[in-house]
Amino acid sequence: MVAVDVHDPDGVRLQKLLAAAGVGSRRTCENLITSGRVEVDGHLVTELGVRINPDTATVHVDGSRVQLDESRVYLAFNKPLGVVSTMSDDLGRPCVGDFVSNRKERLFHVGRLDADTEGLLLLTNDGDLAHRLQHPSFGVLKTYLAQIPGPVPRDLGKLLRAGIELEDGPVKVDSFKLVDSAPGKALVEIQLHEGRKHVVRRLLDAVGHPVITLVRTDVGPIKLGDLRSGRMRALNRPEIGQLYSAAGL
Repeated sequence: MVAVDVHDPDGVRLQKLLAAAGVGSRRTCENLITSGRVEVDGHLVTELGVRINPDTATVHVDGSRVQLDESRVYLAFNKPLGVVSTMSDDLGRPCVGDFVSNRKERLFHVGRLDADTEGLLLLTNDGDLAHRLQHPSFGVLKTYLAQIPGPVPRDLGKLLRAGIELEDGPVKVDSFKLVDSAPGKALVEIQLHEGRKHVVRRLLDAVGHPVITLVRTDVGPIKLGDLRSGRMRALNRPEIGQLYSAAGL
């Protein structure tokens, strides 16, 4: 393999940029470089003197992309019921934008959750990543917990995995699991990479189990966890790297 010189004499030292991005101390970052665990623009870098342009270079550590642009923001938000997935609303309804009105960055939401659905919504100012996470061709899974009328027939998962014909074309889930059941009710987990409007509700409605409550718990590798309704948190560096990997960046 031909060695490629990624050094930019007008750039910033690689270990300094990695440390600023939260990868570790300067010494730790130097060890990562000399151990052959850092790539710049797809090329392995093992020399400590290398300088790069943080605005144009793409850096991976152990195969996971590191975001060097400190102006980029990545947030996980637990959208409450009754809040619409827009950054402003002409009708005066509560919207996602109300929760970030004090921030200086121009953020946008990755995909949507309808007003009657709560749970995980990602907010960012990284347009390229947001586009890929929303596009079904990249296959980024979204996970939902739905409460539906029970009992659930044993073959429902098989039916949903095989595909259901909706008015705008066929949809199939990537996985289906019965989580819990009580008299007349059931809690099910559904994973799919479709982003069509109300797709989970329409899917369950079509098989005779209309949604009672719906929560999105995961977007790709990012989990809602114990984040309280109406609260948000910044994604950590490994989570951002995992999102990039999920989106093929």
